[in-house]
Amino acid sequence: MPYFSNFSLKDYNTFGIDVKAQKFISVATLSQLKEVLKENKNIFLLGGGSNMLLTKDIYKTVVHVNLHGVIVNNETDTHVEVTAMAGENWHEFVLWCIDQNYGGIENLSLIPGNVGTCPIQNIGAYGFEVKDTIISLEALNIETLEIEKFTNEECEFGYRNSIFKNKVKGKYIITNVTFKLTTKDHQTNTSYGAIQEELKDISNPTIKDISNAIIAIRNSKLPNPKEIGNSGSFFKNPVITIELFDRLKTKYSTIPSYPVSDTTVKVPAGWLIEKAGFKGKSFGNAGVHNKQALVLVNYGNATGKEVHDIAKKIQRKIKADFDISLEIEVNVY
Repeated sequence: MPYFSNFSLKDYNTFGIDVKAQKFISVATLSQLKEVLKENKNIFLLGGGSNMLLTKDIYKTVVHVNLHGVIVNNETDTHVEVTAMAGENWHEFVLWCIDQNYGGIENLSLIPGNVGTCPIQNIGAYGFEVKDTIISLEALNIETLEIEKFTNEECEFGYRNSIFKNKVKGKYIITNVTFKLTTKDHQTNTSYGAIQEELKDISNPTIKDISNAIIAIRNSKLPNPKEIGNSGSFFKNPVITIELFDRLKTKYSTIPSYPVSDTTVKVPAGWLIEKAGFKGKSFGNAGVHNKQALVLVNYGNATGKEVHDIAKKIQRKIKADFDISLEIEVNVY
């Protein structure tokens, strides 16, 4: 297997940041992955490169996980179990499932990245999280080189969170994920206003209709990473106390919220950022997207540090204006 030295990662991260890897290797099989790990313990894992901001060169062996394959395990009259390898492109996998009339992940259409990273972040959109369909996953223990299985419960999923982002971060490489999807009587979610607007002329929308609607919505609001470097949503939507929300409501009467519990609500980070005056603003080679304030962008030649500096500037302003601490959703290296 060839290693590449001083390798540019510009085409391997959706921000399009030009940092160098001291050593780079792409692995296509499990045996190759194990072989690389026997030789290199100081590694940096790279999947689709969609949920990261690279701010400096990487003086480690960058391992590009490029495992491919989709297997249908069990299919009944109502459900099917599908296992996808970690290197499968997430959106292409969603479209493949829809083509088979497998429902459950259509609301997650057009989210960038690969299958192997979707559980780490517990990706979610339009009233749905990927944890709702994951049965289990397999991961390679970097220390023992043994494959271990994690059930849904053992993944400890939370809002944009899992055990792989905290307790066992850096200890495992997810190799495949198994999903339980529906084959008929799909339990669709079209409760979001934007989806309803897109589907207003369709009386009984199919999972394909819902996917197409979400693709249209995302394309209208979010820049294509192939055209403008970005990682999608840069910040998490903050969860705040109802007490703080009520205080903010007296000053900002139009502030939106979504109930989380009896004592907390979720506030859209994009609304806060726009209200703070950042939407559409440029800072040198980087900036905040003009259609979606939640998205930070690289206009062509930005460094990761430039993007990160904007993020920190936004965090300070949101804290000062709203007394809310915005948490970054992407992984910053």
